[in-house]
Amino acid sequence: MARVARGDRSALEQLYYRHAPWLTGRLQARCNDPDLVDLAIQDTFLAVWKTAKKYRGEGAVGAWIWGIAIRRLIDQIRKRRPEPIAPDVIAAMNTNTVSFEDDLLGSGAHGEIGPALHALDPDLQAVLIATALDGLTTKEASKLLGIPHGTVKTRLMRARARLQETLQ
Repeated sequence: MARVARGDRSALEQLYYRHAPWLTGRLQARCNDPDLVDLAIQDTFLAVWKTAKKYRGEGAVGAWIWGIAIRRLIDQIRKRRPEPIAPDVIAAMNTNTVSFEDDLLGSGAHGEIGPALHALDPDLQAVLIATALDGLTTKEASKLLGIPHGTVKTRLMRARARLQETLQ
């Protein structure tokens, strides 16, 4: 990152090749429009180039880039105003592919939370993943999922309560 901050284009290229594949995969899991994902990836690395000096070295570089990428995707979604994602589509996505979250939570690294998360209704899962795993605010999750802000808050409250009941 220090090299990128000094204007080293080869360092940015290395950063891109290291992080773009997994970023693309995670963004595609949240948005099924490849054009929006591509734009978000381009915007992400442009922002990394322009703001590399702001990276303070706290935490992983990938986490810092992920924060930029998910917000760039939300910006692209806001511009396009997509139709809301139906809960049955989310459920179908969860059964057909193994996402990063499924892999991580299913590995036992987090004890019983993986099975508890998978037991939630798909609409509750979607809100919990967007806010807890992706680090979005409830307003950002509202935009991403195409549902009202109040609905996100309600679903998040229900998801937390059901997880707490399951884990006790």
